[in-house]
Amino acid sequence: MEIILVVLIVALLNGAIAYIDSLLEGIVPLALNAELYMGTVSGTNIASTLTNVMLGFGVSLIILKFIKKGFDTYVLWNGSDAEEEPYFLVINFIKALAVAISFPIIYGWAASIITDMSSKILNAVGDATGYSWSAWVTGISSLGLVTAIFGLIFIICYFMLYFQFLMRGLEMLILRVGIPLACIGLLDNDSGVFKNYLATFSKSMLSVVVQIALAKLGVGLMLNMHVFWGVASMVLALKTPRFLSEFVIPSSSSGSSAINNVYHSVRLVGMAKTMMR
Repeated sequence: MEIILVVLIVALLNGAIAYIDSLLEGIVPLALNAELYMGTVSGTNIASTLTNVMLGFGVSLIILKFIKKGFDTYVLWNGSDAEEEPYFLVINFIKALAVAISFPIIYGWAASIITDMSSKILNAVGDATGYSWSAWVTGISSLGLVTAIFGLIFIICYFMLYFQFLMRGLEMLILRVGIPLACIGLLDNDSGVFKNYLATFSKSMLSVVVQIALAKLGVGLMLNMHVFWGVASMVLALKTPRFLSEFVIPSSSSGSSAINNVYHSVRLVGMAKTMMR
């Protein structure tokens, strides 16, 4: 019975990991430009349409907030910003418009850099963990049922990571579409919600690089018969976003970070409702 289970698991691993190894090459563009893959299926560019709508809406709100804040501050003399020179508000207004309008171009440059860096990391990890498919199959077959089970766990973790990349792609798409609304916060001296928004964006992009490197390393280790190291690398790849959140999002504690995120989100929605009245 044990021999039959080993043979079945080895056959599954052999086909699945061969597919996984080739799949890693295209997973970074999938996370950074998910709309390209969606457009291939539906025939429409979802991101372009949504970005144009949100850009017009965001620019309108930026202008409205600029007028409202200027009137409240320098005509009604309300708030603590009344002591500042008006050109500070004008500079923040120009900065908000510039970021909102130019962000698609800036993101394109950043995505190209991330894709190029990820390709070089994959090549470096692949060269350092050279492997032989025949040796791997022989090793799995000879090490028994326990090793085969850990190999199966590795495959499960990988597909969990793959779906995490799909969700990461949707997350990046939503963040990119919503950037014009986040730029409203740049009119405030403390950058409002934009600071945390940009931190979340940076964490997502950095997570893609680290996760793809750990996934490639895990494949290399597994195929070199370092079974436990391979599984550990893949599990760490799954936990990368939570690990990086402690370093990328600037906050004094996780509790205050959550409170600030909720506060800025409610503030942005409330501001939009007030301006639309």
